[in-house]
Amino acid sequence: MVNVFFRVSRNKIVRLFCLTIITLFIGGLGLHFFEKTPRILDAFWWSFVTITTVGYGDIAPSTIGGRIIGVVVMVFGIGILGMFTATIASAFVDTKLKEGKGVNNVKVKDHFIICGWSYKAKEIVTELRADKKVKNRPIVIVADIPEKPIEDENTFFIHGEVDVDILKKANLKEASVVMILTDEDLDSYSRDAKVVLNTLTIRKLNPNVYICVEISDSRNMQHGKLAGADEIIVIGELSGNLLVQAALDHGITKIITELVSNRYGNELYKVKPPANLVGMQFIDVLKLIKEKHNAIIVAIESGEENNLAANPPMKYTIQSEDYLVLIAQERPHFG
Repeated sequence: MVNVFFRVSRNKIVRLFCLTIITLFIGGLGLHFFEKTPRILDAFWWSFVTITTVGYGDIAPSTIGGRIIGVVVMVFGIGILGMFTATIASAFVDTKLKEGKGVNNVKVKDHFIICGWSYKAKEIVTELRADKKVKNRPIVIVADIPEKPIEDENTFFIHGEVDVDILKKANLKEASVVMILTDEDLDSYSRDAKVVLNTLTIRKLNPNVYICVEISDSRNMQHGKLAGADEIIVIGELSGNLLVQAALDHGITKIITELVSNRYGNELYKVKPPANLVGMQFIDVLKLIKEKHNAIIVAIESGEENNLAANPPMKYTIQSEDYLVLIAQERPHFG
């Protein structure tokens, strides 16, 4: 009991609240004693409006004792109440500052975690917010930078490098996707080694989370897969392929840019086929989806083997485990 009281007494807000209540009771009981008010509730009402500086004037002390009580209530009551409101305000400000510095734990669920911060990370957040499906989903940024890098209501920041404690703060166990970015301050080999190590740590702590990583050297893709990455993007290889396509077929990269951006034009989506399409041939599904949803199927991902087949054969039969990869203005909703 003593320990509980000691913990409560250390809380400044609780102490000030208790002092305010004590002052309210002293004022009410004192006025009732000296002024002989017919109802003690009226005395407490006077004490309350005096502490809050409202002062309606419906009750006023006329005796010396009553006026002394009035002075005590006004001096101590107003001061204590002012300290009480100031303490509450400072607590909110302190919480906001800690959030900006990335020291508070986050309690969001089904969120995206971005490990690392660079100009690419800012673009990633912008792209995620442009997709209607994930527009309001929480995003947690884990990075070794001084303060929260972006102002967004549903974006949170955890300061530090990827490790067990930092990932617990980011609530990794209830995250849906983790994106690991390369550290541009390191050389190519060290960048990929850090990505692989972070992937191993994340996969160990959450075997079910979907992990997307970027690496600098394609020779390290195998290490990323062994570490548990679900998808790997090779930075140099991707840009090199786009340059070749631009050289061979002028202007084609504009289409690619449109498809991979959620901010304008058509986008790529991966959706589960509705039950009425299962068992149909690809060519028939292609026509039906175009007619009803103005979307074009460009690939099929096999659910059993997890293989992605671009431009599948016309007579391919759609399976219930498959996913349709299609191009559309917005994510189609099959009724």
